[in-house]
Amino acid sequence: MEPSDAATFTAWNLDSEMARGIDYVWVPVSQSFTVKWLAEESQKRLEDGSFRCVIEDLSGTPVGWISTHDCNTRNGTFAYALGIACEHRRKGYDSEAIELILKYYFEELRYQKVTASVHGHNESSVRLHEGRGFTREGTLRRMVYTKGEYFDLHYYGMTKEEWEKWRLGK
Repeated sequence: MEPSDAATFTAWNLDSEMARGIDYVWVPVSQSFTVKWLAEESQKRLEDGSFRCVIEDLSGTPVGWISTHDCNTRNGTFAYALGIACEHRRKGYDSEAIELILKYYFEELRYQKVTASVHGHNESSVRLHEGRGFTREGTLRRMVYTKGEYFDLHYYGMTKEEWEKWRLGK
């Protein structure tokens, strides 16, 4: 992520449907705020195990983002979140980004398990994770509020061994 990505991130921040599938509809922020935030993010190193990056297509156009968080080196566990802009969905960018993150964390950083939380109303994300071999490990009922309704929050997990097996079988 670079400060030059500010216009893209500002536009994504204003995309209510994208926000609902990931987290919640954020209060709009100025482009100058986004520039400052991106400048800070672009200077972070992989010190606590987590990072954020932009997902680009082959021409270098930003199509989304992916970030890791809750990285626990003692237990070898981490989580991730991602968002793909509406006009770039269903083109495989999310699957490829997830694959790159899993490969890096499992094969280079010695992590052994990943977790992803998925809003129950986000059917495409549910299909994505189930189709990639993730196991639904639990559901917290009515944990997400958006568009005047409450939705469940599903937790999906995958171990390194399950990932390796899935890769061989795909």
